Amino acid sequence: MSTHLDLALNNIFIPSKTPSKKLMIILHGRGDSSAGFTFLPSYLNLDEINYLLLDAPYEYFGGCSWYDLAPHQEEGIKRSSEILRDILDELFEAQFSAEESFLFGFSQGSLLTFEFGARYKKKLAGYLAISGYIYNPTLLLEEMNPELKTANWLCTHGTSDDVLPYANSEAQVKTLQEGGFDIAFKSYDKAHTLVEEELSMIKTWIKDKS
Repeated sequence: MSTHLDLALNNIFIPSKTPSKKLMIILHGRGDSSAGFTFLPSYLNLDEINYLLLDAPYEYFGGCSWYDLAPHQEEGIKRSSEILRDILDELFEAQFSAEESFLFGFSQGSLLTFEFGARYKKKLAGYLAISGYIYNPTLLLEEMNPELKTANWLCTHGTSDDVLPYANSEAQVKTLQEGGFDIAFKSYDKAHTLVEEELSMIKTWIKDKS
């Protein structure tokens, strides 16, 4: 059963099957919406996690977008980050526990997981960045919350990604790793999507960090 929360962004909220303060915030990719990830909670099948699937603030060809196309990303990244900060502040002030919660992003949502998530004042249970990239790894290392360098970070990317090249993501993550940012990076033989083997690994990873 899904509903929605009264927040600054349209959303789908799927409550946990057992009462819990654990929350997974899901950020979709460009042109998609919260509806595109409604499969994930049922796949993960983790009874104690609540799920909040957010719609990005900008319209994009029938879907939503977190920021503009290159080279005009910065303004949207900053605005989306401010909106996400306010939403997470509200959620963690009220009914959910930051240290038991996860931030999950795909593609554009993956970038926000890094660019917003690593700067956010609270440390979450885990961060999952799928098939994305980092806008400015060097600046992120300078501006990030230093406590989050040793948080639980998982980044995956497809070696056959035809939207966001694998080599770019790999190099950016390496820059962060060399800067002391502890990130697990896993590659999959996939295009710009999620695959079964990867989803199975993600489920195990979340259970291990919960």
